[in-house]
Amino acid sequence: MGQYFTNEKLVSNIKKTSCFVRGQKFTFNTDNGVFSKYGLDFGSRLLLESIPLDEVGGKILDLGCGYGVIGIVLNKVHDCSCDLVDVNLRAVHLAKMNSDLNKCHNINVFESNVYSNVTDKYSSIITNPPIRAGKSVVYDMLMNANDYLEDNGKLFLVIRKQQGAKSVIRDLSLKYDVDVLKKEKGFFILKCSKKNIAG
Repeated sequence: MGQYFTNEKLVSNIKKTSCFVRGQKFTFNTDNGVFSKYGLDFGSRLLLESIPLDEVGGKILDLGCGYGVIGIVLNKVHDCSCDLVDVNLRAVHLAKMNSDLNKCHNINVFESNVYSNVTDKYSSIITNPPIRAGKSVVYDMLMNANDYLEDNGKLFLVIRKQQGAKSVIRDLSLKYDVDVLKKEKGFFILKCSKKNIAG
């Protein structure tokens, strides 16, 4: 069985799913081989509904975007510029389709293995990290976000208690000031701000 963070050639079966988030309706094309193909997952919804929009800023990176939910929703409800990246080429294709489907503006979707093709800096990096990709990939996404954030930039993420949330918070605290924005049903929504280290 192929995983959503690989590029294995699973048979395509594109379907549409709809959801309401932050007072707006969105429709997404989903497919085999991408995360949460049956519709918006609880963790991503909680992340989107918990993020304080006044802290997101003007340019965000949706890291590991899947079919584009996080970046597309924030682009529409917050009118921010968004880059959406994923290593999964099918996910990238779907995210481009969904950007058009939801009539987004100022969105750029491209393939990137974590930060391999990312060159800009962002006011916010937002992710629902692919835990099944393994700890090294997840930690690359989270620990190295620092290098792609503006001086006052923030990393927002969702992680489950059973996926090691407490140890992730401990490790993130070495590089960031970490705040738990919300805890619900074992999901933690984290805001990680760049530490201001003098000298």
